[in-house]
Amino acid sequence: MNLLNLFSRKKQSFFTSEEEERMVEAIRSAELQTSGEIRLFVESKCSYINPVDRAIELFGELKMHETKDRNAVILYIAIKDRQMAIYGDQGIHQKLGQEFWNNEVSLILSEFNKHHYVDGICKILGDIGGALKENFPYDREDLNELPDGIVFGK
Repeated sequence: MNLLNLFSRKKQSFFTSEEEERMVEAIRSAELQTSGEIRLFVESKCSYINPVDRAIELFGELKMHETKDRNAVILYIAIKDRQMAIYGDQGIHQKLGQEFWNNEVSLILSEFNKHHYVDGICKILGDIGGALKENFPYDREDLNELPDGIVFGK
């Protein structure tokens, strides 16, 4: 499937425009302090049993592995299936280890269980940004290698 077909579908209205802007601002704010990159991908249903497999697939399709320092992270959420995953490229994963990602998933799920979806997403985006800042601090010559907007799937 080519990228144009994957992302050119009609956008689903999972969030209000104000909520979307809050989440995009959380991405931008997190990235201002790091050379790392964060993407948020939201869709209705996950086409895999394990959402991590879908996150890995999207990571490749969005060419997130092409960042200079291999320090990109995708936050994947399938709203109707109530599934989510966080996947970090090898540069950041090696520095943080699996326990960091497991803890972040637990934190966001606790927010989701309270129906604090946007708050939970913004919180985790900030946490990921903080981890990226610690391990990949901002450099004046840093370029924003990936778009900051939310990517909506099917």
